Amino acid sequence: MPVFDYNEALYGALCYIYGDDDNTISVDEKEGFKPRFLERHYLSHEIMKTISTRWSQNGDEFYWDVVNSLNEHSLTDRMEGFKTICIIIPEIIHHFFTTIISGVEHVANQNGYNVIICLSDESFDKEVINMEMLANGNIDGFIMSLSKETQQKKDFHHITEVINQGMPVVMFDRVTNDILCDKVIINDHLAAFNATQFFIDKGLKKIALITTVDYVSVGKLRTEGYVNALKNNDIKVDESLIIRIEDTEHYEDSIEQLLKTKSPEAIFAVNELFAVTAIKVATRLGIKIPEELSIIGFTDGLISKYSSPSITTVGQDGVKMGAKAAKMLIERLEAEDFENEEGEIEEHYRTEVIETELVQRESTKS
Repeated sequence: MPVFDYNEALYGALCYIYGDDDNTISVDEKEGFKPRFLERHYLSHEIMKTISTRWSQNGDEFYWDVVNSLNEHSLTDRMEGFKTICIIIPEIIHHFFTTIISGVEHVANQNGYNVIICLSDESFDKEVINMEMLANGNIDGFIMSLSKETQQKKDFHHITEVINQGMPVVMFDRVTNDILCDKVIINDHLAAFNATQFFIDKGLKKIALITTVDYVSVGKLRTEGYVNALKNNDIKVDESLIIRIEDTEHYEDSIEQLLKTKSPEAIFAVNELFAVTAIKVATRLGIKIPEELSIIGFTDGLISKYSSPSITTVGQDGVKMGAKAAKMLIERLEAEDFENEEGEIEEHYRTEVIETELVQRESTKS
């Protein structure tokens, strides 16, 4: 089995992949291998696979590690000198997360930080890959909202590892008590309680709920707020009036079945998408809103403002939440460590609660 010199192998492989006609690759007597193109690029997964395959065919299994190392150093080199934070969001369907990004970027840019945005797409694996890849570069800290799969698995090892490396993490919206870090949330339970109480104060008692599965933290808290409001008013909780949605692409039929068989007087939906879908289905069935059915959603986004009828909603200020998360992270990054009497560094984490308000529109009776 042939054994290749590190520099020689790397130089040969990159010449094979890129060619050397434009003098992108050079070997210096003192510095050894020096790829000039790394000032602009880092190797893609496909390129790494190609290089690895070519050299493993020649019996050199160590080559993948060589290229991985090159990839890591190139990313670090390109980002050196910049202060950078990463925000990881679980999805981009809801307007709420775009407002979070806006708030983070505003505060970060004011303080000289760049922002990298990553999408976990509700995937545990993507969330792990994003954090591990960027933690090995020059990212200073993370702002994140947990994916559905992460909450379902209750596996937070990747977050713990990043924190143990000395990299601060701030969680927002979807958080877990299993990780000690700073957090920014709203009082989901109280917001849902007040929305349900609003219906009850209007004389409505047959109130349905469209919510998420319970492993999604915010959905669970909002469901508990709804249930407690009913119990507080001596209204029996009817499980047949509660729809728990996991598949966000195929749930219209469940809402239609609810409206046809249960004829609720009101619906509380734990997000904007569920609320506008309920309005769409009700309109198709000839149900008048708000005369025959009142609806309250969650998150005061563009859909709520411009749907017809416009939607009464619990307004959570995403820009303010994002700005607060960025401020907490930057304060953590720039604060001096405090040592106790034993010489150990003490960490004092805090949770900030952003206030909500009920924004009344056309989907509820005035």
